[in-house]
Amino acid sequence: MNLTTSNKPSHSRTIYSDRFIPSRTGSNFYLFNLSAPKSEYAARIRTALVGPESPSVTGGNIFKFKIETKQPLHSLLYDDLHGVIQNPVKPLRTFPESPYKVLDAPGLEDNFYLNLVDWSSRNILAVGLDNSVYIRNACTSKVTKLCDLGENDSVCSVGWDPCGTNLAVGTSEGKVQIWDASQCKRIRTMDGHQKRVGALAWVTSQLSSGGYDRSILQRDIRVQENHVSKLSGHKSEVCALKWSYNDRELASGGNDNRLYVWNQHSTQPVMKYCEHTAAVKAIAWSPHLYGLLASGGGTTDECIRFWNTTTNSHLRCINTGSQVCNLIWSKNVNELVSTHGYCQNHILVWRYSTMSKLATLKGHEARVLYLAISPDGKTIVTGAGDETLRFWNVFPSPRSQKTQIEFGDSFSGRTQIR
Repeated sequence: MNLTTSNKPSHSRTIYSDRFIPSRTGSNFYLFNLSAPKSEYAARIRTALVGPESPSVTGGNIFKFKIETKQPLHSLLYDDLHGVIQNPVKPLRTFPESPYKVLDAPGLEDNFYLNLVDWSSRNILAVGLDNSVYIRNACTSKVTKLCDLGENDSVCSVGWDPCGTNLAVGTSEGKVQIWDASQCKRIRTMDGHQKRVGALAWVTSQLSSGGYDRSILQRDIRVQENHVSKLSGHKSEVCALKWSYNDRELASGGNDNRLYVWNQHSTQPVMKYCEHTAAVKAIAWSPHLYGLLASGGGTTDECIRFWNTTTNSHLRCINTGSQVCNLIWSKNVNELVSTHGYCQNHILVWRYSTMSKLATLKGHEARVLYLAISPDGKTIVTGAGDETLRFWNVFPSPRSQKTQIEFGDSFSGRTQIR
């Protein structure tokens, strides 16, 4: 290709551009034992992209949409290029059709406003049955009776501290008891509520309790006082409490259809959300995005709503078609689980933020009121008014985890918890 201009006049002016396109027509490929440019490899690439050549299209525009391929592109690349492009399709994740373990839990109350199941960071499950609390070691499957409140009292809520050593128990008499689980010994009893304590939430050594008397009491188990502050705002029973993952914000749900957010120093809510039209028992903070909060409404609401507490804004609303009893967010993937009552009594797994439904888990014969997640984030346990606990392997392992935590022996039948 000539790169210099000529001084001789010419009737046809040569036009030059900034592109240099080499010509290989005179190349001696045979000297180097190389195939010609129009090799089988090149022919296969052309065939895979634009289809087989025919006299009517040879030499035409390669981007001409002429021949419709019947296979997906990744299949063509595999079949026609014999593995030149390695792009395997990731297999779809499967969900269980049934729980891998079912435990009988006689006395597990069918009460929307109670919170009777919690799973500790040390892999111990606590369950409130009538007036007693039982703990189950998920590694050994050993069940132990932690306490008995007596004939005139009953368990309304249970909640493990962050270390998994102490269990708080809220009672129908308005008391909060703290138990050392390893010694099955009561450490202290705290008063303050006038009636039942249906919601508990820990943050370090501080414990928040919500009661039928509409109040939230902030307690510090290191001091002698029963509580250090009182939060007022709800006009009906407080039935849900959850601290954010950074321990800075407390979300509360009430039978007044209200969702409130408090900070560590406020005695009045700093954010008020009034969009729900039924009791708000289901609350979950996202572990993946700071300030993202999910809440679910009861029978006349049936909606899951999402809130950005950093901007104090309502993000979206999903109508589930059934009473929302509980919510929990996966720590391993950006997905969440909702459990439902009237009238489906099922469990749903959702992908955030599309809120596409990944799975529907069925098996309970009554409202799925209780929900907790294992410390490794793989397994959920659900409890219902049918007096059973069901264990489901729902989420994948965390990416950084090398070994799996065992949750007891394989069990296809039913085991009574007491």
